[in-house]
Amino acid sequence: MFGYRVPAPDEAMLISGGRRGLGGAPFRVVTGHGKFVLPILRKTRFLTLAMCEAEVAETCVTRQGISLTVKAVIAFKVGNDHESIVNAGQRFLSDQDQMAVLTGRIFAGHLRAIIGSMTVEEIVTERQKLATEVLETSKTEMAKIGLTVDSLQIQSIDDGDTGYIEAMSAPHRAAIQRQAQIAQAQATQAAVEAQQVAARNQAEYARQTAVVQADYSAQVDRAQAQAAQAGPLAQAHAQQEVIAAQTELALRAAELRQQQLVAEIVKPAEAEAERIRTLAAAEAERMRIQAAAAASHDRVALDRMLIDQLPQIVKEAANGLAGANVNVLNGADGLGEIAAGLVGQGLTILDSVRKNLRADPEDGGSPSNAVEVRRPQGPADGRVDLD
Repeated sequence: MFGYRVPAPDEAMLISGGRRGLGGAPFRVVTGHGKFVLPILRKTRFLTLAMCEAEVAETCVTRQGISLTVKAVIAFKVGNDHESIVNAGQRFLSDQDQMAVLTGRIFAGHLRAIIGSMTVEEIVTERQKLATEVLETSKTEMAKIGLTVDSLQIQSIDDGDTGYIEAMSAPHRAAIQRQAQIAQAQATQAAVEAQQVAARNQAEYARQTAVVQADYSAQVDRAQAQAAQAGPLAQAHAQQEVIAAQTELALRAAELRQQQLVAEIVKPAEAEAERIRTLAAAEAERMRIQAAAAASHDRVALDRMLIDQLPQIVKEAANGLAGANVNVLNGADGLGEIAAGLVGQGLTILDSVRKNLRADPEDGGSPSNAVEVRRPQGPADGRVDLD
């Protein structure tokens, strides 16, 4: 629309002419929205609020008197507040590129001042401290011209041909190299150990694989051998079963034949033997009875014969006394006693003969008809002893 002007998001619109701006500023500041501007009567200009960059390459002398070339980059912009926009607009609106030039010069001066109070070791090892001090010292000066610094980065520090920084870094470089060599050696050792472990693992795996393959081959061989022997073994088992069956059949046939022989021969023989034993026992009993009867008959006849022979025995005994020298002490009574003694001796002899004849012929005894008559041998006094 004619007369309506709108600034970009990173710009501030400065309207001059007419009434003055806030705080006595020679122009009005518009940001973030549009505004009607009367042509011819009002003049509109735009001030960038975008980020700008300034580079610094300055040769500085340290506290030790060593020259250093320091390169830095400054990121800055116009402040967002009304005062900063007015200050920057009054200084850089006609030539906004001068903001970078002026910022570089300002920071170069502060950089020389701060480096002059530090040693090379501090500058090299404490770059962030250097950047912070430069920012702090330049903040007030930059605010006066309406600029704010977002960051300061030290890009490089060079001592030229002096070799001070290189000499300073030599021990650290040697230590780093030593650590690098140690790390390399450790890495090499770890790699060798890993290779050895891998080789051992591979060897162990190969061994286990060989063992498994050998076991598998052995199992296959056993299975094949068992399969090859299955036929002969089955045939042998079948033959063994046939032989066992035949043996069992033969044993049963032998038992049957034995039973038949027992029934046909042994039992009849035992029966015949028992019959013969029974007959023999009966015959023996009959003969014993007959022998006993005969013996009894013979004893009766013998007793009768002995009784018949008793007078003769007494007579013979008396005849034996006829030649003996007998002294009779008591006369007729004495003679009677002698006669009674002869008769008694005869009876005793008869009784002894009977006992001998009654002895059982089966006990080894045998009857005897001999009778021994001993002549008594009397003492010289005329007494007679009868045995």
